[in-house]
Amino acid sequence: MRILSIEDFTADWLLSTIRLTRLRGFGGAQPYLGATLELFPAMDTDALTPAQNYVLTPGVATILDLRDALLPEGRDIFALDGGMYVTTSDNPGERIPIIPPIVEESVEPDGRTVLLINDGMHRIFAARSLALPISVIVASDVRAEYPYYAYALDGWPQVAPMAELPDNHQKKSYRMPANYKALFRDFNALFPGVQKERKQSNPGHLVM
Repeated sequence: MRILSIEDFTADWLLSTIRLTRLRGFGGAQPYLGATLELFPAMDTDALTPAQNYVLTPGVATILDLRDALLPEGRDIFALDGGMYVTTSDNPGERIPIIPPIVEESVEPDGRTVLLINDGMHRIFAARSLALPISVIVASDVRAEYPYYAYALDGWPQVAPMAELPDNHQKKSYRMPANYKALFRDFNALFPGVQKERKQSNPGHLVM
């Protein structure tokens, strides 16, 4: 993989853009309008709690390849102080957004308050594979009526590396199983391509 172009953007612009995030349901409500958004430059991945119970190993490998290609350019995707758009020799027609993972302070039904991973699960897992910290965007004081659309797992041991998703694999434990994507944060509307489309493996009783 070769880097063909890089277009950087600042942390201030990144955070002001993330603040405009809308939900897939609830009339496109904006859960971060009154929230606190901060960029933390070196978060220990053990401090972050997954909701997704798998990672795809080819996706993790792609992230590590991209990091290796960007390091000679003076950019480390695990230590961002803003973000960038990148084009590579693998996909010269694609403008790839690279931003820190987004995590959210979440109060779970069991009383835990966790930093719940909203976006960037594979990036965080890739950093863990190298025992490195990672820069993250932390959202706190999010509107209580719009929690993240899935519950937190108990921890990283519940995350299974997989080469591909099997059929009928339920990816998360959803807060609203009858309409599980209503609380989904649509970061793709702001940074097209940042949320990868995965195989629709969820069992048929779950409704989007």
